[in-house]
Amino acid sequence: MASRPGFLTDWPWSPLGSFKYLVLAPLVIDSIYSYATMQDHEKLLIVAVTVWRIVHSQIWISFSRYQTAKGTKRIVNKSIEFAQVDREQTWDDQIIFNTLIFYLTKVYVTGTNTIPFWRTDGVVLIALLHAGLVEFIYYWFHRALHHHFLYSRYHSHHHSSIVTEPITSVVHPFAEHIGYTIILALPLVTALLCGTISVVSAALYVTYIDFMNNLGHCNFELIPRSFFTLFPPLKFLCYTPSFHSLHHTQFRTNYSLFMPMYDYIYGTNDKSSDSLYETSLDKEEEKPDAIHLTHLTSLDSIYHLRLGFASLSSHPLSSRCYLFLMRPFTQLLSFILTSFSFPTFAFERNRLGDLTFHSHLLPKFSSHYMSQHHKESINKMIEAAILEAEKKGVRVMSLGLLNQGEELNGYGEMYVRKHPNLKIRIVDGSSLAAEVVVHSIPVGTREVLFRGQITKVARAIVFSLCQNDIKVMVLREEEHCKLAEFLDGNCKENLVLTTNYSPMIWLVGDGLSVEEQKMARKGTRFLPFSQFPPTEIRKDCFYHTTPAMIIPDSAQNIDSCENWLGRRVMSAWRVGGIVHALEGWEEHECGRDDSTIHHRRRVWEAALRNGFQPLGLPSLETNKEFKSSK
Repeated sequence: MASRPGFLTDWPWSPLGSFKYLVLAPLVIDSIYSYATMQDHEKLLIVAVTVWRIVHSQIWISFSRYQTAKGTKRIVNKSIEFAQVDREQTWDDQIIFNTLIFYLTKVYVTGTNTIPFWRTDGVVLIALLHAGLVEFIYYWFHRALHHHFLYSRYHSHHHSSIVTEPITSVVHPFAEHIGYTIILALPLVTALLCGTISVVSAALYVTYIDFMNNLGHCNFELIPRSFFTLFPPLKFLCYTPSFHSLHHTQFRTNYSLFMPMYDYIYGTNDKSSDSLYETSLDKEEEKPDAIHLTHLTSLDSIYHLRLGFASLSSHPLSSRCYLFLMRPFTQLLSFILTSFSFPTFAFERNRLGDLTFHSHLLPKFSSHYMSQHHKESINKMIEAAILEAEKKGVRVMSLGLLNQGEELNGYGEMYVRKHPNLKIRIVDGSSLAAEVVVHSIPVGTREVLFRGQITKVARAIVFSLCQNDIKVMVLREEEHCKLAEFLDGNCKENLVLTTNYSPMIWLVGDGLSVEEQKMARKGTRFLPFSQFPPTEIRKDCFYHTTPAMIIPDSAQNIDSCENWLGRRVMSAWRVGGIVHALEGWEEHECGRDDSTIHHRRRVWEAALRNGFQPLGLPSLETNKEFKSSK
């Protein structure tokens, strides 16, 4: 929002929220009807161009975020935060607006007249009008927007994004977009009036505008030196991302649309444009200090990745109703990702103090980890990722989600045994995960109910509780036997096999059934110790998050959520790897052997010392779901 919002700031369909595309529903229905009854394909082409523009922009944002995660040729070394993501989730408003304009022009101007598919003279005319007329008018319109009156009411909204992403290019108030549409439509209107307009020229011009807009707002340089060496005048005819980036950092220079010639003519070109271009090109791929290796969960988690839809990844993972409509594309994309043996790749880059930590994706879904057929290939991919990180000098690799499963690789122990001379440290994060759960249990608790798969984290939690004279009630005999193996005589007295569901604190892991949840008393608090949350069926109970911590305010470039966790909250397994790197510990933290209480406390204290905070367990009275059920 601008600092002093002016008239026509909001878009007309803002109250519709995520359902704003319903505005185009009559258009789509009419275009299909016109094609079916009159073989009029031009309205359908308008819909096709709309879809193409959305896909085109999404390709740019995915490519940009992948490149930003690598750190190659980066221009501005600053971060993007949730406020910018929220502000820029309206990037597609201008596509809806332009689609309506095209449709109304077709209905009320061209009518039943057929526009030719191609006309060379029309293409030439549009190109000349853009270079000579549009660029000139836009330059002065843009300068006018930087006058304090218009800037405070409109253009400051766009300039709130110091570090730009491709979709930053079209994030403006509604009134400002009306001005842009009028200016950019001049070549098309002129060609229409002259009778030289064609389907290809209109589609090409719209694509050119989108392409250049997206290119100029990348936060990395991608135009090679050879582009200007072969034909030096291109410097005045084509801007670069670094050229326009200076406009967002300096504000009073580099006003041009796509062709910098008017900045050079009127003396508003930034004198550091050439040097920033050169230094940006020379920046090599960033070497992280630590890497967190994770994988996809559900099919829809494809869109939750930071490389996917920015607005989706900035909220906890959940099933959105409209993603159901995209299921065919989702399945196709998931098939491509998982069938062609893609290596792991970086999808997020963060900083905390002097530490740089990346998140890498292993392109497999949770379902693949449950299949014996895929286990060998997954292990090879994890091993390859570890060895690749070793070559690059990465200090710590944390194995998140199922990448460190006991059946898969023994909590990472397999890699350490196979490569005993590894300099990179493998961290499974179990120690911190266990301590997070233990410290989530309210002070004064005398008994808890345990139910779930026996894991390294589960054993550590039960051991700590029993040592602190907290009774751990276990419902199943096989779970009781497995846990008892790791307890000494004094602690075993606090491990009780029971059929009593009365404890108000439940420690739950994988395997908790719906029927067991129904047996819990009203007001029960479910504390997961697993990496995946239980299915929530009780509205009168409280479900805590999976083991996680709030990250320090100083952590940078945090603009997406980790699976189902909230904003600026990280899983304990991921935090464990970061803490290991921050402290510079030299030992591995992995394997089937349970860590000592001393080590778990050391990790917990180090996490707190480095600014990570525990997630409090709120009372039921503050739980919205509980309140709504009363």
